[in-house]
Amino acid sequence: MTTARIYQRPKNAMQSGRARTHEWVLEFVPSDRVRPDPLTGWAGSGDTQKQVILGFPTLEAAQGYAEREGIAYRVIAAAAPKLKLQSYADNFR
Repeated sequence: MTTARIYQRPKNAMQSGRARTHEWVLEFVPSDRVRPDPLTGWAGSGDTQKQVILGFPTLEAAQGYAEREGIAYRVIAAAAPKLKLQSYADNFR
């Protein structure tokens, strides 16, 4: 049986926008370890489920899909954002 994790997309650290951070993602947990290819040295495995990433508008929709398809899942809660409050004058101290 496959297992999956459901989480909310984090904000991209390289951009200031919050696009697609409201989406919930269902991603399968890898069932096979990654090993290097003997010819090229690239990392790979026989697990094709790790290529499947499904997006949902709400947590309930993602949980409903997993239950309907018989997929065991766990929900990973989003970390609380840490705000670093400082004034502009703090840049010159």
